[in-house]
Amino acid sequence: MELHMDSHHFTHGHPDWRAAVLAGVIAGVVFLALGVVLMALMTGASLLEPPRMVAAIMLGRGALQSPQAFSIGIVFAAFVVHFALAIVFALVLGLIMTSFNLDSSMGMASLAGGAFAVVVYLINFYGMTQFFPWFAEARNWSSLFVHIVFGIVAANMYMRLERNTSRGVKADVGGPS
Repeated sequence: MELHMDSHHFTHGHPDWRAAVLAGVIAGVVFLALGVVLMALMTGASLLEPPRMVAAIMLGRGALQSPQAFSIGIVFAAFVVHFALAIVFALVLGLIMTSFNLDSSMGMASLAGGAFAVVVYLINFYGMTQFFPWFAEARNWSSLFVHIVFGIVAANMYMRLERNTSRGVKADVGGPS
C-alpha cells in the first residue's frame, strides 16, 4: 500500500456534498447502534440514557429526568441532534479529505477519518462539557472507540460514494499524479 505522503498538500478540490451527507447518515447509524450498546454494556445504564444525553443538547437538562421512562419527543430530539451533528461532521471531513487529497486511498481515508474523530471526541467530551456537563460522565474508551469508528466509516463511505467527476477535478487542480 503506497500512501504518497508528499501529495497531501492543500488543493482547491470541490467536495462531493451528496457523498458527505450520505456518509454522515451511514456513519451516524453505525455510531448510534454501537454507542448505545457499548454504553449500556459498560455502565449498565438504560439504552435510553445516550439518547437522553443527546436530546438534552436541544431540550435542556429536563431531558435527563426519568431515565427509565420512554418519551417519543426525547427520542425524536436525540435523532435530530445526532444526525445533524453526524452530517455536519461528515461534511467537514469530506472538505478536509478533498482539500488535502486524503481520499487518494482507503488507508489514507481511514487514517484521516480516525484522526478527525479523535479531535471531535476531544472537542465533544472536553470542550463542549463546559456547556453540556452531563457528557463528562461519558468520557471513556468506548466513547473514544465509537468516535473513531464513526470517523473511519464516514471517511471510507465518503470515498466510496464520491462521484468520479470530483476525482477528475482534483487531479486537474492538484497537478499530475
